[in-house]
Amino acid sequence: MVKTNRFINSLSKRGYIGSYHYEKDAKYRPFSALLPEGSNPKMLYVKLVLIILMCGSFVSLLNSPSIHHNDDHHTESSAGVPRVSYEPDDTRYVSDVTVDWPKISKAMQLVAGAEHGGGARVALLNFDDGEVQQWRTALPQTAAAVARLERAGSNVTWEHLYPEWIDEEELYHAPTCPDLPEPAVDADGDGEEVAVFDVVAVKLPCRRGGGWSKDVARLHLQLAAARLAATRGRGGAAAHVLVVSASRCFPIPNLFRCRDEVAPRDGDVWLYRPDADALRRDLALPVGSCRLAMPFSALAAPHVAAASAPPPRREAYATILHSEELYACGALVAAQSIRMASASGAPSEPERDMVALVDETISARHRGALEAAVVEVRTRRLPRRRPAGGRAPMLPLFAMPEVSATANHGTLFNSGVMVVEACGCRLRLLMDHIADIDSYNGGDQGYLNEVFSWRAVLAAEPAVALAVHFVGMKPWFCFRDYDCNWNSPQLRQFASDEAHARWWRAHDAMPAALQGFCLLDERQKALLRWDAAEARAANFSDGHWRVPIADPRRNICATAAGDGEAAAACVEREIENRRVEGNRVTTSYAKLIDNF
Repeated sequence: MVKTNRFINSLSKRGYIGSYHYEKDAKYRPFSALLPEGSNPKMLYVKLVLIILMCGSFVSLLNSPSIHHNDDHHTESSAGVPRVSYEPDDTRYVSDVTVDWPKISKAMQLVAGAEHGGGARVALLNFDDGEVQQWRTALPQTAAAVARLERAGSNVTWEHLYPEWIDEEELYHAPTCPDLPEPAVDADGDGEEVAVFDVVAVKLPCRRGGGWSKDVARLHLQLAAARLAATRGRGGAAAHVLVVSASRCFPIPNLFRCRDEVAPRDGDVWLYRPDADALRRDLALPVGSCRLAMPFSALAAPHVAAASAPPPRREAYATILHSEELYACGALVAAQSIRMASASGAPSEPERDMVALVDETISARHRGALEAAVVEVRTRRLPRRRPAGGRAPMLPLFAMPEVSATANHGTLFNSGVMVVEACGCRLRLLMDHIADIDSYNGGDQGYLNEVFSWRAVLAAEPAVALAVHFVGMKPWFCFRDYDCNWNSPQLRQFASDEAHARWWRAHDAMPAALQGFCLLDERQKALLRWDAAEARAANFSDGHWRVPIADPRRNICATAAGDGEAAAACVEREIENRRVEGNRVTTSYAKLIDNF
């Protein structure tokens, strides 16, 4: 072994191994451009390896499925079953719920398809190839066809469907919505168009965690299923809609309504028989708040009927009060405003008052104040009375689609004035999911935004203002000198000195005894002073922070007004060396002032 090593070393030193003399034979240097004179020969091999790897990666890219996706996007497999039309790496539409075939078979027994001369005809939407074959094996009596749906662009987000602002008056351009492709259906293998179906079955994704209801793919699939049901049903009626989704992720409640359920939900399976006319009206709406919802032709009917009838002797507005600490003052001033508007109307105008529905938490003291301000106070757990007609200015809202509301901020709507259908099963849905759906602000608005994520938008600035809903800090939470929303960066978009002053005119018209229910809590006074100091430090250009506060309520203790012995508890509070926690738009007022 020693001799062998010496022999190899000898050859190496003489130049026979690993040291070929290139300078003697330049014509045999094909890679001389890659290996400059005097460089290390080992670099040649490193560069060659890198070139080979780069070429291999380029060839692999050319032959990847994503490059050839458009070539076979609408082709069929060799077995004659249409392919599911989505890119292999597009997981937005993929549903990981396990299909419960016995439950689907049980639901399909409720669909009367045999009376039409055979088994039920079914359109399958968002089922993969294996599930399509399983459907045909588990339910051989049905005639199943695959519905194809081109995916929405990956750049389409929920914020595109529900933008923070649109040009309602079309001053610059007409608002537009992103395109969500419509479904198409071929017959089983032969490519012929299928005219009608008894059932449209759709399988929905359900994102883990929160926000599953605000998912573009999930909305797209449900709208596509509804469109198939509305346009491919028998005899002008809508087809049944069978929804397969994780039980916690229920279908859109204002598209597939609980009143249309053929049977109660069974595990992960829902079965609906929608009303064809209602479904077509819903599908005529914009896909989101990216465009204004046009009112239906029936919108003007209530006004025509009311104009031809004799004016009623009395009309009443109804309100619900469940928080005396926060909203009793607002209810009292609303009643005063209604009476002032009624008194200033024409002689033919009916007399208007207000009815307040309260719960058991309202104290006797506040109940007495309400009874002095409004015509009637009723204690109710669930009001069920329907509107009695008349010429109420807000009556047109009853002809608007569900859910209609004005925008609040971002993708959220304001639940202060909204159109929603009242029914027992809808109430059960809302109650059943309170524990598992988080509200962004801990109140009803946050919860309703999660449940009713698909909605129509009403004009924020109609031609005639019939009512004003205050967003942000309510007028009675501010000093009367100016709208305190000016002093908050997040709330100043809602500020209006004119609306603020109008509210205070109605307040001043109330009896002095009722004005005592609009005093400021010491925590709120501290918050107002803190906001003004922050606005002063930021030097807000509107300059409201410069206005001296003359509101007499700043020196009156709200606790003492209710209980003379509690005056000693009125201690002025300040916020020192700390921030007010929480988003000022999305955090409820009650949570905000409880932070200090």
